[in-house]
Amino acid sequence: MSNKRTLFWNVDTQEDFIDQAGKLYVKGAEEIRPILKQITDLAKVEGIRVINTCDYHHINSNELSSIPDFETSFPQHCMAGTSGAEFISETLPESPLLIDWDSELAIFAEFDDLERFRNLVIRKDAFDVFAGNPNAETIVQILHPDQVFVYGVTTNVCVDRAVMGLSERGIKVYVFEDAIKELPNLPLPFGTWKDAGIAMISFSDVRKYL
Repeated sequence: MSNKRTLFWNVDTQEDFIDQAGKLYVKGAEEIRPILKQITDLAKVEGIRVINTCDYHHINSNELSSIPDFETSFPQHCMAGTSGAEFISETLPESPLLIDWDSELAIFAEFDDLERFRNLVIRKDAFDVFAGNPNAETIVQILHPDQVFVYGVTTNVCVDRAVMGLSERGIKVYVFEDAIKELPNLPLPFGTWKDAGIAMISFSDVRKYL
């Protein structure tokens, strides 16, 4: 395991978002698949811990709607137990600790040695992982990272919530600018990120920071 408190933070790289047949396909998301694979491979080679967040909804989830506005509500996607909720092959976590949003972290036998897992999967039921899974806060406190590299989908919804949430907790945040993809018709957060001291970098430059 890398001896620096560095995390990679993989946001919602799920079939329903990235596959063109997905229920909430993000146009152009398939273009970042090669970079996503490179990120996953580097994390394995360098022993970098990866926090993998994923939407995991039930029929009564608050953000789901039959008349979605595609800003605060969306049609059904990443439904529990469906293939659309699975990670794409390029980011599929290896031997992860799975942490459901509707379970207490303390029930896991692995709680006391959380750090022995290189991959953690945090299922969430909201755009913001810290709101969508109360265990996320505990995990960040336990791992206490110095720096986090964020990537995934979508730039102007769940990635933005993760980036700002981590930054607000005093963590240095970098975003892989070539490994994110946005939803159309929603404002992009780049100005807000810059004001918050969040750096956007190319994945090819990541070794300068490790």
